[in-house]
Amino acid sequence: MDEAKLEASLEAELSERWQRLFESHRPEQRQGGATQPTAAGPALIAYLCAGDPSVAAMPVLLDALVAGGVDVIELGMPFSDPTADGATIQRASERSLRAGTRLEDLFDIARAFSAKHTTPLVLFGYFNPILAYGVTRFVKDAAESGVAGLLVVDLPADESETLFAEASAAGLGLVPIVAPTSQPGRIAIAGKLASAFIYYVSMTGVTGGKVASLSEAATRAAAVEAQTGKPVCLGFGVKTPEDVTTVAPHVSGVIVGSALVETVAAAPTPEAAATALTTQVRALKAACRPS
Repeated sequence: MDEAKLEASLEAELSERWQRLFESHRPEQRQGGATQPTAAGPALIAYLCAGDPSVAAMPVLLDALVAGGVDVIELGMPFSDPTADGATIQRASERSLRAGTRLEDLFDIARAFSAKHTTPLVLFGYFNPILAYGVTRFVKDAAESGVAGLLVVDLPADESETLFAEASAAGLGLVPIVAPTSQPGRIAIAGKLASAFIYYVSMTGVTGGKVASLSEAATRAAAVEAQTGKPVCLGFGVKTPEDVTTVAPHVSGVIVGSALVETVAAAPTPEAAATALTTQVRALKAACRPS
């Protein structure tokens, strides 16, 4: 299907849950491309790989993220060939798979988490495991376990109609990806697909890499939000409170992943990791707010 026909076939609106979440975080778009951040600043989105270091450790780690003040959690689906991820998240996936983590375990983690918290949980991963599990079955089990959204890194918009239809019917928000190399037509399709938010990749590379200019990436992300009218959250290469401060005025959300995964990997126990995560997230959250 060509871009024009695909764009015409898709028309996703943000669900009420995602509208409520972002209404206090979306910067005001002003003339000339300028943005004015809200008093709350952008939403803070945190990534952890499910099953790293173990499935049993996940409740205390996810609780720690909530205690630190995250607005959304991305729960990584471990995969043997995570082509968009750098060494840190690749190693986390390997540890999780060696420990025997399955998709069924992710749904158990999500179910337990959603019974305790209202923080939205987005499953982040690759299409192969979803296809092997069965798209219809996957979407049904995700929705029933309390998952709020899906982000499938390697599923092009042209191939996403089936998942779009299944997820929309189940009430799951979709998170398409836009890269610095995305052309206007592809950005428009992402805007049509997005029923949660758009993930703007700050660079042409993998997670955990160094961005040439985060401020320029944030400006490009703001332009995507202006074009699509959907919340845009920036990830890849955002690690420190200083990084967050650089991008916060321009975007609806800031995504931090590898830095948090490194904290988990460095801790001697899940409990120690949880304590460190809460401290780390609080500092990142404070950096979201305008000074």
